[in-house]
Amino acid sequence: MDFTSKEAHEIKDLLVKGEVSSQEVIQFFLQRIEDKDPKINAFITVNKEGALKRAQKLDQLKEKKGKLFGIPIAIKDMLCTKGLRTTAGSKILENFIPPYTATVVKRLEEEGAIVIGKANQDEFAMGSSNETSYFGPSKNPWNFEYVPGGSSGGSAAAVSARMAPLSIGTDTGGSIRQPAHFCGVVGVKPTYGRVSRYGVIAFASSLDQVGPFSLSVKDSALVLEVICGWDANDSTTAKAPVSEWSQNLSADLKGLKVGLPKEYFTEALSEDVRQTLDRAIEAVKQAGAHVEEVSLPLTRYAVPIYYIIATSEASSNLARYDGVRFGFRADFSREPARDLVDFYSRTRGEGFGTEVKRRIILGTHALSSGYYDAYYKKACQVRFLLREDFSKAFEKCDVLMSPVATTSAFKLGERIHDPLTMYTNDIYTTSSNLAGLPSMSVPVELNSEGLPVGVQISASHFEEQKMLNVAFSLEKAFNFKAKRPKDV
Repeated sequence: MDFTSKEAHEIKDLLVKGEVSSQEVIQFFLQRIEDKDPKINAFITVNKEGALKRAQKLDQLKEKKGKLFGIPIAIKDMLCTKGLRTTAGSKILENFIPPYTATVVKRLEEEGAIVIGKANQDEFAMGSSNETSYFGPSKNPWNFEYVPGGSSGGSAAAVSARMAPLSIGTDTGGSIRQPAHFCGVVGVKPTYGRVSRYGVIAFASSLDQVGPFSLSVKDSALVLEVICGWDANDSTTAKAPVSEWSQNLSADLKGLKVGLPKEYFTEALSEDVRQTLDRAIEAVKQAGAHVEEVSLPLTRYAVPIYYIIATSEASSNLARYDGVRFGFRADFSREPARDLVDFYSRTRGEGFGTEVKRRIILGTHALSSGYYDAYYKKACQVRFLLREDFSKAFEKCDVLMSPVATTSAFKLGERIHDPLTMYTNDIYTTSSNLAGLPSMSVPVELNSEGLPVGVQISASHFEEQKMLNVAFSLEKAFNFKAKRPKDV
């Protein structure tokens, strides 16, 4: 059976009814990876033996329970998996085997999911194109000359190329939504605190969040039901109830108020993104929603605030990679380290890539004596004001609709040597992370070059259902999930 045209919940239904076996499903997708991934490079590690063993065990169960029973899922290599290599896309963790499993992965497996592999990513999730990975860039399945987005580019590409029906990514400043937009899949960043970060290799702790990629809104909602919820191992998780979002999806938006942030609709938008947004706005109107303009005045400060806070937290979090306890260590056999500083400098200098070193330096400077108040403290104060902007906007509307990025996917190599241009690519996504809001990208149509264009939908804290309903309505209106890259 060809499972590439099936959504995850449809495959699960076939498994529960006994019409197919878990081993059949896993073997099908492992073959897809073997056939397609050499051109795309979406995976760093393929869990062939482990996935087949787990599928065999599931097939032997009398009761086939679990929301994701027998479903293959790709996990971004930022999440620890016990006994399975976890690299964060970096040389410094090239051969790291975690002694424990992230809460998110554990919850997925408890509901019957099967980890089929670890997905490629920008090194330590620092990048917007998946070009900073030590293991080479991933390619966009719609056109191999283009980037899949970052930092969760491998996770998005794996689903887009039908090498897995589901995947998990992390989003610190847009790293789920932007790859979803570039690769034509659904990508969701839930409210900060909805999902445990235990076992997620830290980039910026106050911004990092875990979320799903899928071909449909229903599948993403289903994964959210599994991974969300309080965790004793993560003090930032909220004790908010987890709803059955997938069972309450509605395309009828009658009475819903959709806000359009005027600061997001500027001349910076490419023509294809603007036209797609116009059609999406018309579609939600047809579904019964009321659309009105709202204002988020501090939007212009979002990128600088984000890059001060994110790099500062990264500087602190990445201090643990010193070559002493685990991970890469420079070769000192020919030239011994002169002292401890030389030991650290050589190990970290050789182990980290250019972009990671750039961000560590920026963050260390922002936190240094004499600059802390001017940079990090000030950024945190403006962050609070930005959050207030969103609170005022949500007094007027239920959800916000906006672009994900100024353009669709760009070519490999086009921006990698221009950090400022790459950073400004995050202008429409970083605000949600700074404010801790749920936000997602849903694919709408292809542009004139045959590349996907998505729309971003954001809601107030813990209002995922409203956001998912708007996405579901757009999915019904445009039926993008019926499209697929021609070469895969």
